[in-house]
Amino acid sequence: MIASSIFLAFGTWQIVLIVVVVLLLFGGKKIPELMKGLGSGIKEFKDASKDDDSSESKKKE
Repeated sequence: MIASSIFLAFGTWQIVLIVVVVLLLFGGKKIPELMKGLGSGIKEFKDASKDDDSSESKKKE
């Protein structure tokens, strides 16, 4: 919910400018590596939060 409202605050030109700056800083070859690392980090976070939720439910029983 918060993420969607953040993107609504940016216009098209601001998003284009951010993309151009990221491409200039990291280059086209580095972007897929960064996204792969970000994706694996998010996956690990979700797995850890699921494990935490399941351990809390076992403690309550």
